Amino acid sequence: MDETIMLVVYLITANIITFLFMAMDKRRARNREYRIPERTFWGLALIGGAVGAYLGMRQFRHKTKHRSFVVGMPLLIVLHIALLMYLYIN
Repeated sequence: MDETIMLVVYLITANIITFLFMAMDKRRARNREYRIPERTFWGLALIGGAVGAYLGMRQFRHKTKHRSFVVGMPLLIVLHIALLMYLYIN
């Protein structure tokens, strides 16, 4: 399989998983159940799931009062785009 296709599949998978974790955590918050730690979201975002985290924040209105998420996720997305552009150019 081509490296570019593998990267795209990886990023799509990472973002879907992160988005689903946001949905799961929001449901747990509403039900007052054990929550997913924020470091888990940051870990998933760092390995490529930042778009999924951002979309999950918007879709489920989750973590939107956390300044670190509101500012950090878009910055991480920009960083990921810059990294992809660098890898693509070189």
